[in-house]
Amino acid sequence: MFVVRWIHHIGKYFVLLGKIFKKPENNREYWKALMRDMELLGVNSIAIVSIISLFVGAIVTIQTAYNLDDPLIPDYYIAIATRESIVLEFSPTIVSLILAGKVGSNIASTLGSMRVTEQIEALEVIGVNPPAYLILPKVVALMFFNVILIILSMFLGILGGFLAADLVGVVSTPDFIQGLQTAFNPFYITYALIKTVVFAFLITTISAYYGYYVKGGAIEVGINATNAVVSSSVAIIISNYVLTQMLLS
Repeated sequence: MFVVRWIHHIGKYFVLLGKIFKKPENNREYWKALMRDMELLGVNSIAIVSIISLFVGAIVTIQTAYNLDDPLIPDYYIAIATRESIVLEFSPTIVSLILAGKVGSNIASTLGSMRVTEQIEALEVIGVNPPAYLILPKVVALMFFNVILIILSMFLGILGGFLAADLVGVVSTPDFIQGLQTAFNPFYITYALIKTVVFAFLITTISAYYGYYVKGGAIEVGINATNAVVSSSVAIIISNYVLTQMLLS
């Protein structure tokens, strides 16, 4: 029974994707919706991403320094470990999981509220394709702005590590800078950004799916918003494993 229900949801999800990527009826209105979603989903997330990245970078540096407290290990290895942790996993994956909670619940609850108040049906009556008009701008906005957020997260995470190393005194400034430059693989940035775009797509489309197909009232909207966050997070973890195998193996 569970497998049948799971296959049913997968099928409905891909049907919804087909409706989302249809040609817009009014480019001007779609542009307005895109700008609005850029601010709502992207710009409004800058503060939380900045604060978390700065402090996590500091924490990673301090913890790494204490765990590598060995005279045989050069101090600049601490900066290498901080850089790899931030670039490869924290910024693209953990920040995306945080955004799945913040952005995903917003998308699901917004669309769910429109469904239960019959605003989506009203759009259908006037000849508008609701999935494309309501969801496509959100997909484009988050896929574009998530890249900006993750690059900002990488920068602030490393900056937080640098400041912590300097203030606490676990690593000297020359050693930390040397570590950042040692054995750096530029492809890791590409890898992180590829994951970022995929995660953004999953967050928006899965959350939109749960919100778009809400049945009931306010309670069901809340339940589906929670399910959207959980499902988006699981999808991110699974796709993270798949992408890592494909891109780094």
